[in-house]
Amino acid sequence: MKYDYLIVGSGLFGSVFAYELTKRGEKCLVIEKRGHIGGNVYTEEEYGINVHKYGAHIFHTDNKEIWNYINQFTDFNRYTNSPVANYKGELYNLPFNMNTFYQMWGVKTPEEAKAKIKEQKREANIEIPSNLEEQAISLVGMDIYEKLVKGYTEKQWGRDCTDLPAFIIKRLPVRFTFDNNYFNDLYQGIPIGGYTKIIEKMLEGVEVKLNTDFFDDKEKWLGIADKVLFTGMIDQYYDYCFGELEYRGLDFEFETLDMENYQGNAIVNYTDRETPFTRIIEHKHFEGADSDKTVITREYPKAWEKGEEAYYPINDERNNELFAKYNELADNEDKVIFGGRLGMYQYFDMWKVIEEALKLVESMGV
Repeated sequence: MKYDYLIVGSGLFGSVFAYELTKRGEKCLVIEKRGHIGGNVYTEEEYGINVHKYGAHIFHTDNKEIWNYINQFTDFNRYTNSPVANYKGELYNLPFNMNTFYQMWGVKTPEEAKAKIKEQKREANIEIPSNLEEQAISLVGMDIYEKLVKGYTEKQWGRDCTDLPAFIIKRLPVRFTFDNNYFNDLYQGIPIGGYTKIIEKMLEGVEVKLNTDFFDDKEKWLGIADKVLFTGMIDQYYDYCFGELEYRGLDFEFETLDMENYQGNAIVNYTDRETPFTRIIEHKHFEGADSDKTVITREYPKAWEKGEEAYYPINDERNNELFAKYNELADNEDKVIFGGRLGMYQYFDMWKVIEEALKLVESMGV
């Protein structure tokens, strides 16, 4: 064999895997179907602004070991994720906290806010939430659900909230403090210079072939290395033999504006159902870029179709059962290993991607 490992996909999972194995003396080849490395964390500089080309990526974790690991590749700034919600021109702070409750109801103490939520939950007569709508009302009351949850969620998933499972929103951040920090994690920030810089350092000394689709010559690529890490869609690898797993897709609309500051915040969510996009990202605010222009992205969720980029696995009962069948095939593979959100059919935060990749490397016993 020419290589010890073939890594299909140069996203965060594949790049950590390649970095660690190369460090251990293994010869790796990374192939990537896109024209750039980095997968969905890829950033590209425009007018001095590092633009997140596949949606906002904010690194956050409570795991000090993972935080130290990622910081070996670059320095991080102190960016704090504090999104704003726009409901038909009304602005509210996120996550749901005392600022939100004051803006919504004029309440000024945690007791007043809790009483308001309790009253609205009682009026809705919900004992045990059976769907996302009932779960959300139980957590934040009817007013916040109607203005800040319902439309946004239905756009994101393409389904009515009454048809979505309750567990999707069980971890909805609700705080009775005046704190707009979305993440509770101890460590948070944006890599100075963008995420692509991290991936470039991970892949230093690793052979990489861009614009190379594994499925154009599957047998050739399977025969080129002793082991294969596949980070693409597991159902595609098995030629959809049990059927297609479902995903949500995204369209991104980029616009460069001749102004220094468009919306005053990195992320503004549009929570009404009528606005077709879910949010506008203004990239310069992630790193405080000094530029006389600004770049914004509107994100449009959509139904996913085969051949398009898959973003969010739909982990409902039907899809989880289907994935279990594919995973059983994967467990019986001698040569091919599956990793990443598509190979493992699971949405991962970035810190979890790194942790899973490191665990896989350790399990190899290299």
